[in-house]
Amino acid sequence: MVQRKNECRRVAVRIAYRGDPFHGSQRQPGLRTVESDILRSLSIISPPDSPDAELKTASRTDAGVSAAANVVAFWTSFDDDASLLRALNATSSDVHFLAICGIGEDRNIRYASSRSYRYLMPLEGVDVEAVKSSARLFEGRHDFKNFCKDDGKDTVETIDRIEVGDGDVICIDIHGRRFLWNMVRRIVAALEEVGRGRATMQDVRMALEGGGFQFGLADPRPLTLRSVDYSDLEFRSFDDPVLRRKLMAAVHKARTDLEFHRDLL
Repeated sequence: MVQRKNECRRVAVRIAYRGDPFHGSQRQPGLRTVESDILRSLSIISPPDSPDAELKTASRTDAGVSAAANVVAFWTSFDDDASLLRALNATSSDVHFLAICGIGEDRNIRYASSRSYRYLMPLEGVDVEAVKSSARLFEGRHDFKNFCKDDGKDTVETIDRIEVGDGDVICIDIHGRRFLWNMVRRIVAALEEVGRGRATMQDVRMALEGGGFQFGLADPRPLTLRSVDYSDLEFRSFDDPVLRRKLMAAVHKARTDLEFHRDLL
């Protein structure tokens, strides 16, 4: 570790990925995850020095959930930002490395100033106005214990705003600083239940007040982590033909998450 701090530097890198190939973002023994792919790329470009032991991810995503702008942090012996990003993109097939910023060794990248998620819901059979009205109930500070998976953390959080738009699909954008495990998918499930007439706004109010009403868990595949932002970090991107080709190829593979790919190009 002493050698790493003396000879390496710590960076934060914006990454994007489709959720389909991965069993989530976090490392799991014997399963392909976003972190395991990043560790593989790091081991290829920096052998035998292995900075991967201190890889950190800003936001955990479930299996099937995509990201247009998650953030990871790690130590590297590369002293040139553009070279590092190009090396990572050249060795990675499904994780795209978009931009980079140097950070201090004690910087916790989980402490972001804001995050946003986008969910694309089928329009057919859904009362959009009911979805919009229900979405407003979640804004502000609430105890979301009925809208998350219990992992021992405090369940009181704040949602800054939820925007609901409709066109070919219903586009639900949820903005806040922090989100609990499964929180976005459970909120979306509640909105869809109300929109399809299987639950009421009063059911949502009761659940937010601690009642036992459960709405289930929305499909992860139409969900994208759109942004993780920091007020004190400035990320730089560089022209990279390999990355551009990879993103164009991703567009052609898109199914339900076309907005995710439009964000990248």
